Amino acid sequence: MKYIVVVLFIFVGLLVRAADKPNVVIILTDDQGWGDLSINGNTNLDTPNIDRLAQQGVGFSNFYVCPICSPTRSEFLTGRYNPRGGVRSASRGEERLDLDETTVAEIFRDNGYKTAAFGKWHNGMQPPYHPNARGFDEYYGFCSGHWGNYYSPMLEHNGEITKGEGFIIDDFTNRAMQYMEDHKDEPFFVYLPLNTPHSPMQVPDRFWKKFENNDLGMRARREDKENLQHSRAALAMCENIDWNVGRVTDKLDELGLADNTIVIYFSDNGPNGYRWNGDMKGKKGSVDEGGVRSPFFIHWPGKIEGGRKVEQISGSIDLLPTLTDLAGIKKYDTLPLDGVSLKPLMLKKNAKWKDRLYVNHFKGKTSVRSQDFRLDQNGKLYDMINDHGQRVDVTDKFPDVSKRLLKAQRAFDKDVASLVATPDDRAFSIGHPDYGFTQIPARDGLYTGGVERSGRAPNCSFFTNWTSKEDRIFWDAEVLATGDYQVDVYYACPEKDLGATFELSHGSARLSGKVTVANESEMRGAEDDRSTRGGESFVKDFKSLDLGVIHLEKGRAKLELKALDVPGDQVMEVRLLMFHRVDS
Repeated sequence: MKYIVVVLFIFVGLLVRAADKPNVVIILTDDQGWGDLSINGNTNLDTPNIDRLAQQGVGFSNFYVCPICSPTRSEFLTGRYNPRGGVRSASRGEERLDLDETTVAEIFRDNGYKTAAFGKWHNGMQPPYHPNARGFDEYYGFCSGHWGNYYSPMLEHNGEITKGEGFIIDDFTNRAMQYMEDHKDEPFFVYLPLNTPHSPMQVPDRFWKKFENNDLGMRARREDKENLQHSRAALAMCENIDWNVGRVTDKLDELGLADNTIVIYFSDNGPNGYRWNGDMKGKKGSVDEGGVRSPFFIHWPGKIEGGRKVEQISGSIDLLPTLTDLAGIKKYDTLPLDGVSLKPLMLKKNAKWKDRLYVNHFKGKTSVRSQDFRLDQNGKLYDMINDHGQRVDVTDKFPDVSKRLLKAQRAFDKDVASLVATPDDRAFSIGHPDYGFTQIPARDGLYTGGVERSGRAPNCSFFTNWTSKEDRIFWDAEVLATGDYQVDVYYACPEKDLGATFELSHGSARLSGKVTVANESEMRGAEDDRSTRGGESFVKDFKSLDLGVIHLEKGRAKLELKALDVPGDQVMEVRLLMFHRVDS
């Protein structure tokens, strides 16, 4: 009897402690501008579910992120400006987050939370950069910067290649909702980084029909540069996002978790095209207001009084300290934070707040925002209260303000931006001792001879035109643990070209294979595009070719594919290599 009482006491104690911990859901959209929501005045579309988050929660009117995708993600994860974490850009390894950084997911996991991410990761693919190695127990999605097709595409689940189910945003949301249901009795931290309205511009018919022939009453500041078809598609994709946000909040209500769940909504940069954005200057890639101002809403009905707007400047670097503060997590180790907790602004209408400067930076462009002014990358000063479109340089009118912001700009460039001024010399890792898988995609590779990349943008590309024994496909690769590895090549090849033999090598290790089974895969994606894509590759359905087992010694060397014999017009087209450690 005493034993039963003790067990019951422990069980009840665990339930109480779990109930004291708020759940966290972070929804991050991709290339959605501040103006892509009806709550911010855009009458071209309707986003009632996101609007409701804002109306019932707290909205931050001056919330800033980076000009492109991966740097913003790194700032959210670490609470630090992206150059500090080694994030340089968006592809071929430059998006990887340094390993000495502690992520917000690691902090929540170490404090008793179940952690999961569903969507676009974009901060490293191979362990130890993979999301499963950065604090997420569960991961489903893709690790690259963009994806070539949004309907049942190739994805990965905890490192293993799998196939998506239906439209990608709906699929990610389904997975997130199921995870919340599966873990409804324990605290969870769910990160839902959606990959729209990033191109390719694909969206289901039910959302597209409203916009297909819509003239859009509200147009871009630079109307001469607006691609109307692209804008229509982007807004349709935003309405799909809104529908999925509604499904998430409805699920929390259904599970009885809404009052104990913090829901955050924001975007990773400005809009991916010229379209209505509140007359702000700049779009994605720009450090002007339009390129870095993001919608930001936080909803926690059990704790945060809704219906308020916060005007104080803030941004993605503030999310780690804010979430840990709201969750009552006091002890964690990180490198020095740039961000601050926004909790006082969320909980108090007239909270005391120290004036600050906020820096936006990307590849040699640095802009500094104070509460009332922005200094742009060229040293021009703008009064953001009276001129939010950045039309009139007021440097002469406010010389002291200009000097203060110039000083901050120069200090940032010297002390922070300089950290990523040199090329990234990190190799791509294979065989992390704690993980059984490694994916080596075409996007991370290089090539010589006649080999070509299927699209100008590497992220979702594959290698084609491999026709000669002189051609080479290679990666700078570092094996982290000596051992035997089973290798799969994901390929496409028509029957008429079967019979090519090839070799994979790393250092002195060699493994040869032969293409014997046809994969007559056609290009996919164009049939679903609502607007013509730029340099992004279309995709194919790639099959796995079991190449066998190779013994790799720990160390850095060139991982290389070369042809031994080419009886047809080509060897094959290559999408990726998968390495699985073989237990001895």
